[in-house]
This record gives sequence, C-alpha cells and structure tokens, in this order.
Amino acid sequence: MFGLNRARRTAVAAVAATAAAVTTALLSAPTAVAAPQPIVGGTTTTTTAYPFMMQITDASQNQFCGGTLVSATKVVTAAHCMVGESTSSVRVVGGRTYLNGTNGTVSKVSKIWINPSYTDATNGDDVAVLTLSTSMPYTTASYVSSSQTSVYAAGTTARILGWGTTSESGSSSNQLRTATVPIVSDSSCKSSYGSDFVQTDMVCAGYTSGGVDTCQGDSGGPLLIGGVLAGITSWGEGCAEAGYPGVYTRLTTFSSLVTAQVNS
Repeated sequence: MFGLNRARRTAVAAVAATAAAVTTALLSAPTAVAAPQPIVGGTTTTTTAYPFMMQITDASQNQFCGGTLVSATKVVTAAHCMVGESTSSVRVVGGRTYLNGTNGTVSKVSKIWINPSYTDATNGDDVAVLTLSTSMPYTTASYVSSSQTSVYAAGTTARILGWGTTSESGSSSNQLRTATVPIVSDSSCKSSYGSDFVQTDMVCAGYTSGGVDTCQGDSGGPLLIGGVLAGITSWGEGCAEAGYPGVYTRLTTFSSLVTAQVNS
C-alpha cells in the first residue's frame, strides 16, 4: 500500500528499511510508523509570515506534526497525526519559528476530533480538528468552503509549510520552511498512485521531475491556495520523488465537517 503517513516520523523515519515499496506518509504521532521530515526543496520562513502555522507536539514539546489555526481555539490537522493520541499527550505551539525556541504560546488540547470515517491515510478521510485550552493570539487562516472545488485546477500554484525533514529519511528542519508546488491533475495523480488515490478525498501537488515536496514531520500542515487553506499534508510515495507528487486531503470535501467542529 502506498504511503506511510507524513506525520511524526521519529517524531516520522525508522520505516525506511522496510522496503522500497513502502511509501512514506508524514505521520508524526508517538505511535506512528514514521519520523519527522521537513519541506524538501524549499526555503526558510517564519511564523510572523505565517502566523496561523502551528507546531503539534508531544507533552514535552517535541514537534511531530503541523496544523493550521482556523479560529482562536481550533486547529485543523491530519487524522493520521492524532491516531493513538489523547488530550493529555498533545500540545499545540503557536508563534514559534524554531523547533528549539521557547517563545510563542503553548496550549493544552481539550478535545481531539478525528473524522469518524478515517481508517488510513491512503483510504482518505484524513482530517482532524483540535480544540485548544488556551486561545492563540495569532491571525487565523480562512479555509475553503465545500463549493470552492475549482481551486484545485491543474497547474494552480499552492504553498506548503512545515518543519519536516528536508530530504527523504533526512533530518528535521529546526526552522519553519516553505515551498510552492503546482496542483497536479486528478488523472495524473491516478496514474501515479492507482486505486490508492481517492479523487473525492485527495488532491496531489508537486513537479513531474520531483525535487520539491512535503516530507516526514510535515503531516497535518497546510496546502494553501491563494492564501486559503485548501488541503492538509497527508501522504506520498517517498518524498520529492519524480512521478510521485505529494498527496493532500481535499478540504472542500470535509469543509462542512470542519465548520461543525469549529463552531462547536
């Protein structure tokens, strides 16, 4: 099956030895099968530039996934990041550009909502919403509505963000990184991933030649189109490999579910 989640791969990487056929999802939970990896082929940036970019960490503030602040107390992330987690095991950190920083706002989590249909990242439904115990004093991101499906037109430029590894099975980036990638047509993504690409739930982004991608540790972070949250970093075959674009949760499909949680 394609893709281990791109979440906390050792915090998203010990699985590399399993086999070349095993793909890397960006999973970062303590129980995840993967280890943290940063944006491949990107550049450094700051949480001042992207104030809604959140670190999702364990109780000791070791980052394993990313998330997007959509209201003062709500963070959108990937379901695969939260499997096996509890409110006591997770923290959300805002306003901290560097993983080894001590600044920003740290909040406990009072509720974890995982899409009840979620089973595995390659089956789709990869979305979760965290409710924070402490309000974040940062600018929030808007997200797509269920009707905005045209944002995923092939060739559209999207932005990715994260602290994941900067190469497949590499080391995490201490500083937040970002890159731009083009949206890939559904037919092309289907050619790459076959039946593991669920068109209603997923969208692909990346270059045919590879080189730029999210990687382990970036799971749960945003895919921004026109500055709006349109996708969630989910999984992929390796990182930045030619012919295998990154796979993101197609947020328009789950927008109503997210809104119900944001308003709860």
